[in-house]
Amino acid sequence: MSRIVLNHINKFYGTNHVLKDVDLTIEDGEFMTLLGPSGCGKTTTLRVVAGLEKPQSGVITMDGRAVVNAEEQFFESPAKRGLNLVFQSYALWPHMTVFENVAFGLKVAKLPKAEIKSRVENALERMQIGQFIQRYPSELSGGQQQRVAIARAIAASPGLLLLDEPLSNLDAKLRIDMRSELKRLHQDMGTTVIYVTHDQVEALTMSTRIAIFFDGRIEQVASPMDLYQNPVSLKVAEFIGNPRINLIDGDARVEGGKMTVSSALGTYDYDQAQFTSDAPAGGAFKCRLGFRPEQLRLSREEKPGAVRARVYSCMPAGSETLIQLAVGEHSFLGKQLGIRHYKADEQVNLTVDPDLMNVFDAGSGRLVKLAKTDID
Repeated sequence: MSRIVLNHINKFYGTNHVLKDVDLTIEDGEFMTLLGPSGCGKTTTLRVVAGLEKPQSGVITMDGRAVVNAEEQFFESPAKRGLNLVFQSYALWPHMTVFENVAFGLKVAKLPKAEIKSRVENALERMQIGQFIQRYPSELSGGQQQRVAIARAIAASPGLLLLDEPLSNLDAKLRIDMRSELKRLHQDMGTTVIYVTHDQVEALTMSTRIAIFFDGRIEQVASPMDLYQNPVSLKVAEFIGNPRINLIDGDARVEGGKMTVSSALGTYDYDQAQFTSDAPAGGAFKCRLGFRPEQLRLSREEKPGAVRARVYSCMPAGSETLIQLAVGEHSFLGKQLGIRHYKADEQVNLTVDPDLMNVFDAGSGRLVKLAKTDID
């Protein structure tokens, strides 16, 4: 089992500062996803943990044992770290069959033949490629080869499993199946998993926690739903969610333990229990209110507190309908389950539960008012 702690990790490639004072704790048995746009440092972090890259400063411990101490020039070899790594590239031996590729590490560990056979067959069945057990990599598609690489990693039942965008070569349907399988595998095996992806759906559906990277720094570490419902900054709010979050400019004032927020959607009061540590102690400031498309409610009938909106376009997508709306100069996107029909330029009434809204300081971009997460 593996608990990993990264302290003040800095990594340079020449003058390019790739990882900037990264601190991260990954608990034993956790499924931690490193998420962010291309070039943000997530894969470099994975490679530093694996021992494939050496940071210029910082310490990494695994179960309290130092595996990296850059100041003392101590870097434990990857082979001694008790981990398995799956790359984007398949890294299969072309002269070996699928069985031989998956069994290789088990043979090196000198497991009994019967156990090797059982583990290999079980791993291949989980990856839905049991029928290819005697084929060679050249006889498989790219997606099938990637699943062999994952099967090879899980067959060894490692204490730490590192996965670098392992589903990127799979088609959409199979990617969903593999997400489900990897999540169930994590639950069954109790392995600590570090998973790198730029796909937020993968991150939100599979992880116990997510670390959001931007420009070599960790912006936020939280559970998937905490991240989605209360992003710590505008940067995270705009990155997480598809469709993206709705944002509207407003004015806020903190006075007497209350926050009053005014915008084109109305005026709302919030008490101190919903403030974050970044909330101003008092005074007025410009803010931005954020709410998710599915939190927007539409009605053709007038309702108390509703705002009149104009339908700009309606986009049925089978399981859901997206509705682009205009309120004065502001534009919002709504999402409703199922097929709904609205005509262009139709007038509707729009409401959003103010307790579900995030409030951000427009100047700093930081979250200052939490959305409630215990509302049905």
